[in-house]
Amino acid sequence: MTETGKFDLNSMDITEDQLKKLKQVLPEVFTEGLKIDFDKLKQTLGDAIDSDDERFGMQWPGKAECFKIIQQPSIGTLKPYEAESVNWYDTENLFIEGDNLEVLKLLQKSYYGKIKMIYIDPPYNTGKEFIYPDKYSENLNTYLEYSGQIDGEGRKFSTNTETEGRFHSKWMNMIYPRLFLARNLLKDDGVIFISIDDNEVDNLKKICNDIFGEENFVAYFIWKRRSSSSFADNNVSTDHEYVICYQKGIFSGFSGNAKDFKNYKNPDSDSRGAWVLGDLTVGMTASMRPNQAYELIDPKTGNSYPYNPNRVWAYIPESMKKLLDENRIVFPTDVSKRPMMKRFQNELKSTHNPFSTLMIKQVGLNTEATRTIQQLLGGNVFDYSKPVSLLKTIIPQICSNEDIILDFFAGSAVTAHAVLALNKADDNNRKFIMVQLPEPCAEQSEAFNAGYKNIADIGKERIRRVIKKIESEQESKEADLFDSDKPKQDLGFKVFKLDKSNFKIWDGKIDDDTSISEQLELAIDHIDPDSKPEDILFEILLKAGFELTTKITELELADKTVYSIAAGALLICLEYNLTKEVITAMAKLEPARVVCLDQGFSNNDQLKTNAVQIMKSHNVEDFRTV
Repeated sequence: MTETGKFDLNSMDITEDQLKKLKQVLPEVFTEGLKIDFDKLKQTLGDAIDSDDERFGMQWPGKAECFKIIQQPSIGTLKPYEAESVNWYDTENLFIEGDNLEVLKLLQKSYYGKIKMIYIDPPYNTGKEFIYPDKYSENLNTYLEYSGQIDGEGRKFSTNTETEGRFHSKWMNMIYPRLFLARNLLKDDGVIFISIDDNEVDNLKKICNDIFGEENFVAYFIWKRRSSSSFADNNVSTDHEYVICYQKGIFSGFSGNAKDFKNYKNPDSDSRGAWVLGDLTVGMTASMRPNQAYELIDPKTGNSYPYNPNRVWAYIPESMKKLLDENRIVFPTDVSKRPMMKRFQNELKSTHNPFSTLMIKQVGLNTEATRTIQQLLGGNVFDYSKPVSLLKTIIPQICSNEDIILDFFAGSAVTAHAVLALNKADDNNRKFIMVQLPEPCAEQSEAFNAGYKNIADIGKERIRRVIKKIESEQESKEADLFDSDKPKQDLGFKVFKLDKSNFKIWDGKIDDDTSISEQLELAIDHIDPDSKPEDILFEILLKAGFELTTKITELELADKTVYSIAAGALLICLEYNLTKEVITAMAKLEPARVVCLDQGFSNNDQLKTNAVQIMKSHNVEDFRTV
């Protein structure tokens, strides 16, 4: 290290990441760097290359553009809003306000492979919902104009109506890049759940097959959203919706439902423990299994029990004798009744039954969701929320202590509500990340009249009120206050909002509106004067690959403020007048990485050169400026 490196202000390069993965598997097909020799690739894969023009797969207008969008890095940032948060310094939960496509890009470095479960309730494409920007390739600027953060012609997030043409294609162009980026965030044993109805369920499954792999489809789950309606096409009432589930690749399975052992008894004091009676027959006829059609004799009484010609014994005579010798057969006094077999609790392969795809009993109707909103927020301020019972049913099947649940179509934040309620019930510490577009509430709506400007505000307020409710319930239980063994629940969340970068980034493009001198000025004075130190700190944190909830300690070194990230893994100094003393003090702590402002070395090239050598002398190999 002879000079300072430049800190990368872009989100993760998806193309580069994919190429690095491929190079680990097929290094022989690469030439220099990450360039692929396609002739070698074809030779290596042989018959596995599909060169037929008519190949199986899903295509639609705009799919190629989806990959361009995926590959385009974000240069935005997520700015902290402590005033809108709850328990800012202690919580590990997040609420991010912004367009989820940009947010997903920004989360790639920090949360890559860390999310255990994703649940989303995206637009169903009914022709009424907000879908995406008119020009989704200009996403950050579109979002900033849409949310009023910059002036412009006012690009709008629009509805997708059937009269516009390419109705399904537009929806697919919206959902595809988001699911692609979401997959990167899942742990290898993670899963994604997506709520959907009949409008796009077929296309959604094909898209998921394309992104996750057909072999990683888990199941369609079905829940009843309403009682039968009198308003129905063809006199058919569609009362259900789907939750489609895919795994990342090495999912170990659902937890299942705990078996009920109340009927297991041990009336004969069997040394093998409690047991229940089980069927000793099998659904086969005597003609199908003649060697299992025989009279069964009770060795103690000599009573004979005939076989049922339509349902013979489950075991051949030799196997049945072994069961008799092991005292596993219970004979009734009445020979007209059938003998039964002891099934011991301690011999069960599992203590749980499989989880059913029909979630009828566990999940309430949409009316449950409506009542919950009314009780928490005092009115009908949000339509079409999912019932909390839906999330409380599926989350424990996948997630336990410390697992992170992501919902990037958060709506009224029902997922966060469910996580908090579940943690209260089972003392786990699951964490949530909510992402929601600040979609404006219609001026004539009850939400607007109640003071909510947008849907993100509704979600944040719902979480606040759930937290207050749990705190109130905890205070009412005096015994819990003195239970030192009970872990303290995380009752908080940090709020971040999508915004433009705190740094003016020189993209090298000169147009009619930008002169060369203006671009050069960006390279000299490139920090947004409106940016606060905490804004800059969290942008560096995020783009250095640290989670937004990483512990930050403020140090005083040589009369300068230095931020220690993750117990010294990264040191960040945002001071404008750096000194040799503070550089040395940071180096002596031997962090893995150090980041300072370029302007901290303003007009002091000698100090910058010495800083590199000081860092190197203390084994700090990654020293960068921004």
